[in-house]
Amino acid sequence: MRTPLSVVIGAGGTGGHIYPGLALADALRRAVPDAVVSFVGTERGLETRLIPQAGYRLHTVDMIPFDPSLGAKRYLLPAALLRSGNQCRSILRTQGAQVAVGMGGYPSAPVIVGARMAGLPSLIHESNAVPGRANKFAARLTPHVALAFDRSREHLAGGEHAETVGMPLVGPLATLDRTALRARARRELGIPEGVRLLLVNGGSLGAARLTAAAVGLAARYRTRTDLRLLIKTGPAALEETRERLAATGGAAVAEAVPYLDRMDLAYSAADLVVCRAGSATVAELATIGMPAVLVPYPHAPGDHQTHNARVLSDAGAAALLPDAETTAERLDTLVTPLLDDPVRLAAMGQAADPGTHAQAADLLAAKVLKLAGHPDSHPATTYLRETA
Repeated sequence: MRTPLSVVIGAGGTGGHIYPGLALADALRRAVPDAVVSFVGTERGLETRLIPQAGYRLHTVDMIPFDPSLGAKRYLLPAALLRSGNQCRSILRTQGAQVAVGMGGYPSAPVIVGARMAGLPSLIHESNAVPGRANKFAARLTPHVALAFDRSREHLAGGEHAETVGMPLVGPLATLDRTALRARARRELGIPEGVRLLLVNGGSLGAARLTAAAVGLAARYRTRTDLRLLIKTGPAALEETRERLAATGGAAVAEAVPYLDRMDLAYSAADLVVCRAGSATVAELATIGMPAVLVPYPHAPGDHQTHNARVLSDAGAAALLPDAETTAERLDTLVTPLLDDPVRLAAMGQAADPGTHAQAADLLAAKVLKLAGHPDSHPATTYLRETA
């Protein structure tokens, strides 16, 4: 009788690690419908909400961040890692796991430690152009490393043997055709024909710097009839942003929203996006050919968002704007000429290398299935191997 496939994925802290983990889990379920896939995280991150919402079991362990800013508490890291590694070893055994996967972020490192303790094969996936501390450590414990961006190879132990599979994407963005969806998207968002739309996306929690600059830009555009702004503020800043738009006259051309549940519609309706440079965002933009102005979050570990942004800016697919320079005035000088030049926008969209991000979840699943010793006779395994 065939042993059911069981995989434990370590992913937590931020959506940049959790969403790729969920994309991998979905790919494994597509390949092996009776697969048992569960996650390991902590009680502090977004995983406590996002993973159960997606229908997967979440195990939590005691772990502290790989963060020098902890001060004296950083000396507790070895003991915390050993304790959480032991917890993960128990979870792996209880789940009957054949393989463990770390998607990056400090909650994933204990999974790789636990797999090493249990004698199980493990795999890590690095999502950023510059690896985080957790994956730099975990890469020393497993020979199996997958990358979203080839640039991170030189920063990881054994990186010369790593395979670049791309960034696993969730939902419809992996297969989005902006051109085909554009007319419907603009109707649903109420964007008239001939009007250019600038999307300002501050992420799930918003970005104060981007929102403030967008409000100022809207005030400058308030008498224009050919431009609109859609500003994603996050819930906390919504009311204040709407009040500022009303006070400055920017409400005539701009709409502030707390969330964008349908990013496929937002991307398809927009002509240009201003956003941070998280790895998932950069992969999405490259995959769908979305022209962008990238404002890297300046406090990201290792300044990895700037390195992520350069994947697109070096190719001419995006402009890179430092956070400290992101004012309404600076945004005006950068964004307005782009919005007024459809030919240049089209060239930026075509300059992005889509790579293998759209197939990354299946490619990564193929590697996991191989490590798990899944029978080659399984049709889904054969399919994944052929598409890898």
